[in-house]
Amino acid sequence: MPLPRPTDCGATRRKLSTLPEIVEHPNWRKMVRTVQEQREWLDHLQIELTQIPAPTFQESERAQYMADRFRELGLQHVRLDKVGNALGERAGSNSHLVIVTAHLDTVAPPGVPIEVKRNNGRLCAPGISDNGAGLAAMLGIIATLQKTEVATDHSLLFAATVGEEGEGDLYGMRHLFSQPDLCRRTAGVFVLDGSATDHITVAGLGSRRFRVEITGPGGHSWSDFGRVNPILALSNAIAELSRIPLPAEPRASLNVGMIHGGTAVNAIPQSAWMKVDIRSTRAEELDRLTQALEAAVRAGVEQENKRGSGGLEAKVVPLGNRPVSELPESARILQTMREVNRHLGIRSRLECSSTDANIPLSLGIEAIATGGGGSSGDAHTLHEWYDPRGRDLGLKRLLLAILVTAGVLGEPES
Repeated sequence: MPLPRPTDCGATRRKLSTLPEIVEHPNWRKMVRTVQEQREWLDHLQIELTQIPAPTFQESERAQYMADRFRELGLQHVRLDKVGNALGERAGSNSHLVIVTAHLDTVAPPGVPIEVKRNNGRLCAPGISDNGAGLAAMLGIIATLQKTEVATDHSLLFAATVGEEGEGDLYGMRHLFSQPDLCRRTAGVFVLDGSATDHITVAGLGSRRFRVEITGPGGHSWSDFGRVNPILALSNAIAELSRIPLPAEPRASLNVGMIHGGTAVNAIPQSAWMKVDIRSTRAEELDRLTQALEAAVRAGVEQENKRGSGGLEAKVVPLGNRPVSELPESARILQTMREVNRHLGIRSRLECSSTDANIPLSLGIEAIATGGGGSSGDAHTLHEWYDPRGRDLGLKRLLLAILVTAGVLGEPES
């Protein structure tokens, strides 16, 4: 679907930077029509990209797909950066940036066949909404801007990012915002994650993830009985973790999500490991729970060393550290989202969640995360579904918020 590039800004043009000015401009009516006309095309793209496997750390094929679509739609300087993010630019009249992102990766593990099926208007497949809906919304926004030849004051950078899910630890966004010049030029960041219009993520839920491994000499279950057992030590540590008090405010959680150990029922294992996820809305609470985890592991090992012969060693290895962050109530991007919601008759709750927006927010850059419209359910399961009815509203909401933030260039001043 190749589309024309925006016309050159040329002579001085009046900047439209308020919602009333933008919705009264003839181009807005063209954009509304374009959104409606591209429904089937977007459904097709969403199905196509969802069927490209993209487990965390294995997003390269889907990244190339997005880069190819960026080129077809006429974006400039399309490229894959050194960590695998797919980037494309749309020049404005100045070098300030509004950045629009959507993550590429899914939680579906490698080897899971992904075939999108239709069921009563729904699209069904792992990752169809998270984040097939966000990626499709990004392509819909680009196509609408290009087809209607809207010129913006700020430049736009579109980024399909790697490493958002699980142990990816937001590494695509970390790399993107490791560039000081980009950070200085960024006026706002819109993270498109999943479906719906009923939420705006304005705070980044902090998390720390660890792999705890306990090792020992191992042995035969009968002839070496009495030697220290890493699984028993790990069990002791988990029991200690279960007794750690968690406050209602600030809210916090501590989860043992994976555990593994041993090679045979008749062998004392040489190693056992677990993965632990700690979350909180406050950095101080993350610090406290990290220290409590380390103390629980020490206690578990000490108990088992006292019980058995030999010796155990423990390692607590960090796997991820997502920063706690929060958007100020007075932030322009939040006021813009609220104004757009009122105009479109949308009600959205404000949320704290762990998304790609954590990174710019932690750097003091205005950012929100929200859905691309439509509805969905059963996220992170094999039965995930997405209903595109309502996508139009989500795209109009995002287009208006992006255009108010970037500013639209009107007719040349006489």
